[in-house]
Amino acid sequence: MAKRHGFTLIELLVVIAIIALLMSILMPALSRVKEQSKTVACAANLRQWNLTFAMYVEESAGKFPSGTSPQGFMWVDQMPSAMLNWKENPIWFCPVATKPKWNIDGTVNARFYNSSAWGVYADAHAGPLGIAGSYGLNGYVLSTLPGTTFEGGRRTDDNWRTPHMKNANDVPLFMDAMRFDLWPIAQDTPPTLEDMQWQGTNHMARACTNRHKTFINSAFCDFSVRRVGLKELWTLKWHKTYNIRGPWTVAGGATADDWPDWMASLKEY
Repeated sequence: MAKRHGFTLIELLVVIAIIALLMSILMPALSRVKEQSKTVACAANLRQWNLTFAMYVEESAGKFPSGTSPQGFMWVDQMPSAMLNWKENPIWFCPVATKPKWNIDGTVNARFYNSSAWGVYADAHAGPLGIAGSYGLNGYVLSTLPGTTFEGGRRTDDNWRTPHMKNANDVPLFMDAMRFDLWPIAQDTPPTLEDMQWQGTNHMARACTNRHKTFINSAFCDFSVRRVGLKELWTLKWHKTYNIRGPWTVAGGATADDWPDWMASLKEY
């Protein structure tokens, strides 16, 4: 009699079980690699923005944009027109957050999540496409004239106006954020929920978004880029008189119990 060649049912089940086991081991690793690649791409975007701001400073007597426009503090109105076509310029978006919350006509796509972008906002300079993105500028770097106080005591007197300052590597410039600008103060409270949309005058919440597994990416005024822990945000030198030992820092007496549940276990700063 001729011999039969092939797998028995038991052998097939064993092979399938082995494949399933390998997949269960590999999938988390592949997921981590994918997340890491998005974090790296996000940092690369911010390095491109560093070049943009560095060129602007070089051509503007060593100063950042003033940020003033008919729409208020709209620094984007002073960027080169070629930068404003966000549909063709991917550096406006962190790869984790590519879908704008609003449509060009002002209707809402969805509520904010960590994976949400801001926009679309339209104005005279941005043109019919409007503007959208998922990064925000530290408003205190703008070279706006002193003497303006707004939104809960934020003062343009405290602005840096130039990247030429001491410890520029601790002064945020441009970062993952839920709005195109932010003006944090030390008293700003952390978001109650992980996916809580920034609200009102709480500007720190605009950057306290869990985009990269307890971190965001940020560019600094020395034109470097690095990861910043979410609790670390309260320790950065946002403006000239910002208190880096404020109520939400270890130096200011904050403990894990003071933070919202979703942030309690994060590293203290």
